[in-house]
Amino acid sequence: MGAWQSVLSAAGPASPADLIAARMQMAVSLGWHIVLACLGVGMPALMLLVEWRAIRTGDADYRRLAHQWAKAIGVLFAAGAVSGTVLSFEMGLLWPGLMGAYGQVIGVPFATEGVAFFVEAVFLGIYLYTWDRLPPRVHLLTGVPVLLAGTASAFFVVCANAWMNRPQGFVLSGGVARQVSPWRAMFNPAVPHETLHMIVAAFMTTGFLVAGVYAAGMLRGRRDRYDLLGFLVPFTMAALLTPVQILVGDFAGRSVATLQPTKLAAAEALFRTQARAPLSIGGLVSGDRLRYALEIPAGLSLLMGGSPDTVVQGLDRVPPADRPPVAIVHLAFDAMVGAGFLLLLLSAWLGVTWWRRRGLPRSPWFLRLAAVSGAVAVLAVEAGWTVTEVGRQPWTVYGHLRTSDAVNPAPALWTGFVVVALVYAVLTVFTLYVLRLIRWSERPVAPQEPDRAPGPGVS
Repeated sequence: MGAWQSVLSAAGPASPADLIAARMQMAVSLGWHIVLACLGVGMPALMLLVEWRAIRTGDADYRRLAHQWAKAIGVLFAAGAVSGTVLSFEMGLLWPGLMGAYGQVIGVPFATEGVAFFVEAVFLGIYLYTWDRLPPRVHLLTGVPVLLAGTASAFFVVCANAWMNRPQGFVLSGGVARQVSPWRAMFNPAVPHETLHMIVAAFMTTGFLVAGVYAAGMLRGRRDRYDLLGFLVPFTMAALLTPVQILVGDFAGRSVATLQPTKLAAAEALFRTQARAPLSIGGLVSGDRLRYALEIPAGLSLLMGGSPDTVVQGLDRVPPADRPPVAIVHLAFDAMVGAGFLLLLLSAWLGVTWWRRRGLPRSPWFLRLAAVSGAVAVLAVEAGWTVTEVGRQPWTVYGHLRTSDAVNPAPALWTGFVVVALVYAVLTVFTLYVLRLIRWSERPVAPQEPDRAPGPGVS
């Protein structure tokens, strides 16, 4: 056993209560930060798109939107920097068994993420400061590194998480990682589906969140062209990406079936290895059974192997001690998939209506649903990460390091959880308050009320 593991063993194992506290603290921190991470990827794309339209058309409404969204990005970046810093400390304080034994293996993606964050911060400052000090096209170009660095930052962090799901790039000897190949560890087999799934989700979630703000305003009677564009531009981006994300999700499911069959079995609550495995929708897990589910005969076998005779591994191939909490994983998986298809239907509603008469659906229910679409998209992201993280349990490093062995054995971890939860509660209130002030800062002086406003691609 390595020196670090010896230190942890000398301190004694963490109590079950402290393990739960550490996991809850990490869940709150990640759950809060992932929303800002999505906005940090997607908001620069929206900002650059409307600024580009403003330069091409001279449209004042596009320019106001670009200015407003740029200020919002500044606020969200500051809040994300706080939550990201908290997470970086938590990795070492809560999970010394992971960082002590495997820090040298996964150090590269964290280091490159830090470089990307630095580049993003520098160019965001340049972009905000030079708003009226540079020629419009030059100013637009200063925002491109913000988009690229934000996307790269998300990519590198997800690479580290992908390694935890499919560890490689080292040889474990005496409890110590040796013969380390950091780049091989970073570009592991789980990277393609995890990074693609997360980055598409970030753009999609941002689109629905931003559109939801303007949809809520339109329900209150703000129907001028400025608010309509503020709704249509992000909603169109999200609507176009929703079917793409569903296809990426199918790709991710097939990859998980190969790399982590136990996680797939938990997501589908498949307790028995079988051919003609059914695709289960809904249902409640009770013991070793799934009750009340809608089952599509041979559906899972068809999805995973293209044939009803494809054998899908069930949970019976894994000792009970090595199984994830099936009820949580299955519920989260159903929530993610269900939310995705609801957003697809909402997107199709607008698409069909716009194709027929170049206008929004007349039913007030469309705007009501659009106003909550951002919350539904966030639910899908949170549920997806629950499947990813809880579905890997009881392992922190899949097949190598259990979560109970990675946690800090120090007592009173509940105190840290309470403190962190309070910090995030205060941060949420202040962030939303400042964003609300920004929402009103760029209102047009003389609103217009056209019956049909041009879409995001029409001048």
